[in-house]
Amino acid sequence: MDLNINFPTINNIHDEALIQEFKQGVGAKIFVLTPSYPFVFIGIIQEVVEDYVVIDVETTTISELENRQWFLHIDQIEVFYIEQIGKPRIPELRID
Repeated sequence: MDLNINFPTINNIHDEALIQEFKQGVGAKIFVLTPSYPFVFIGIIQEVVEDYVVIDVETTTISELENRQWFLHIDQIEVFYIEQIGKPRIPELRID
């Protein structure tokens, strides 16, 4: 009897669910909080590459880091909100 059956871990299931959520949000506006600097990202989800979400950042805590693409690893995302039809919109924020 072979007991070396590979079952997905709860972390793998969690990560895959997040990847799918971000893939469904491609083209939508997203708000992200991370535990490390610059902490806040607001922009449009461009694509998902493996376990990275690519965001065209409109607003962050430093204006010099805006208007460029950021690759955020899903493990570094603490909180996120993806705009959806019929749900509250992310306000236009300018952090100066």
